[in-house]
Amino acid sequence: MANQPKSVLIVDDHPVLREGLIAILRDEPGLVVVGEAGTADDALRLHQELRPDLILMDLRLPDKSGAEATAQILHADPGACIIVFSSYSGDEDIYRCLQAGARAYLLKDMLRTELLVAIHTALAGRRYLPRAVRQRLRERQGTKSLTPRELEILRLIAKGLRNREIARVLGSSEGTIRIHISNILHKLKATDRTEAAVQAIARGIIPLE
Repeated sequence: MANQPKSVLIVDDHPVLREGLIAILRDEPGLVVVGEAGTADDALRLHQELRPDLILMDLRLPDKSGAEATAQILHADPGACIIVFSSYSGDEDIYRCLQAGARAYLLKDMLRTELLVAIHTALAGRRYLPRAVRQRLRERQGTKSLTPRELEILRLIAKGLRNREIARVLGSSEGTIRIHISNILHKLKATDRTEAAVQAIARGIIPLE
């Protein structure tokens, strides 16, 4: 029916934030919250049970990322409409979510009006990206992606391991590790290992553990 409200599933591991979103949506005509979840696995289960018109998905969940959950849901249901929201504005976080199929990426400091605009835009089948998010994606253009091995080394650098320790963990030589690190610094335009690790965490290239 034309006037039937659109159903919304809220996914966030913080109950207070879920309550805030529910309060906002409660006053919006045409929307109704039909469920809430605190983990990605619960989100997958509730999506199968409820088939909501829209999912508001947090990026950081206890069991897996919102990007992974988004990809899994859309694999099972290509027509699902998902908006990812997060306090993280790293360009890689944004890129992964959009690549997974999210229709919008919102920051948690958004205004109520922007949230509602994003929801209605996504439900209309269009993508919505706030100005700050578009700017981060523009900054990402032209940067070279790291290889899986380079990402592995970068994670170990962020944990404080030196070249010899990284070589031992990966079963490689120190010389090979030095070559990989040189490539990492070049791709990230970083001057040293520390800057590379800090930048990678800030941009969402590697998770903050």
